[in-house]
Amino acid sequence: MHDHAALQAAIARMGREIAEKLAGERAVFLPVMNGALVFAGELALAIGTDLEFDYVHASRYRGTTQGAGLQWIKRPRVAMAGRTVLLVDDILDEGYTLAAIRDWCAGQGAKRVLIAVLCEKRHDRCVPGLAADFVGVQVPDRYVFGYGMDYHEQGRNLPGIYALREASGEG
Repeated sequence: MHDHAALQAAIARMGREIAEKLAGERAVFLPVMNGALVFAGELALAIGTDLEFDYVHASRYRGTTQGAGLQWIKRPRVAMAGRTVLLVDDILDEGYTLAAIRDWCAGQGAKRVLIAVLCEKRHDRCVPGLAADFVGVQVPDRYVFGYGMDYHEQGRNLPGIYALREASGEG
């Protein structure tokens, strides 16, 4: 769906957009593990301003292809009160995980939470009121994997984004 060169160009563009939006402010850079690992590392290098790093590990999938209740594995330790948080994830699909983490950050006193995603799925099932501030690429409403995203915990380290065939019943 998207090869390595296209993703590199999208990440470079996002880095410029984020740096412009932050205007020199030192934000909390908060990737969502495990999916955001590959993307977040590259995005951090593309942002031309200082960042404070932490991470969050919360999941609805835990190795499956269908979401369930949110499980918190690791909450951030960085103080968020009065800060801008840049929440970084691999994909915005329906957005339940991102919305829960965004709301938690706001509850910790973050003055604003900006959301950056490598992929945004094209459909109309997103959590009401949730939108990414920065999007790398659009993907169709199919199960996608690669570049941090997995299919049954496989394929995260593929250098592009791929999709299952529609006839597979997985999306």
